[in-house]
Amino acid sequence: MDKLTWFGHASFMLKDENARKLLFLDPFELKAVKEKADIIFITHAHYDHWSLKDIKKIWKEDTKIIATNGCTGNFPNMQVVEPNKEFSIEGIKVKTIPAYNIKPERLSFHPRKNNWVGYILTIDDKSIYHAGDTDFIPEMKNLKNIHIALLPIGGTYTMDVDEAVQAANIIKAHATIPIHYRRLLGEKYREAEEKLRKGVKGNVEILEEIS
Repeated sequence: MDKLTWFGHASFMLKDENARKLLFLDPFELKAVKEKADIIFITHAHYDHWSLKDIKKIWKEDTKIIATNGCTGNFPNMQVVEPNKEFSIEGIKVKTIPAYNIKPERLSFHPRKNNWVGYILTIDDKSIYHAGDTDFIPEMKNLKNIHIALLPIGGTYTMDVDEAVQAANIIKAHATIPIHYRRLLGEKYREAEEKLRKGVKGNVEILEEIS
């Protein structure tokens, strides 16, 4: 986990030692970050994932941005992706996974028709799955050999902790890490973390947020 830095919510920085690249996923509410990104991955167009203010903090002239339908901004080197694609960028193997809601009460938040995504990134020969904003969807049953699964557990806009337990036990990652929940759950976030620990049949890691 030492190559993963969590800024809270769904926002991460990853270091790929093999490719010597610095990657960011859904950068949001970055405060004291001084590093500049080689590649920025965006799961979808909501403000807390596609945050222009935060992207500008870590952007440099040759930064590449991998984003989805609905993400608008005047950046060169920006590539729009959709689900179920595989490609390489700067030596990083990338696979896009669908991310959408199936629960009736959430259907308007992340409709499947938007073609928003999660990512599987191969970092130093390990696969890291960032699920994006999603429910426990059928496509997760096909995921194999995931080393680290970053799964939302906050409910409301994504799967809640009970659904995330089901997803984690299907994916069977070497480590499951909860995301997208503390700002949503408030004081109840520790209860959700404990429920995840008890429910997942495998290793659960709780990361410390870096402010």
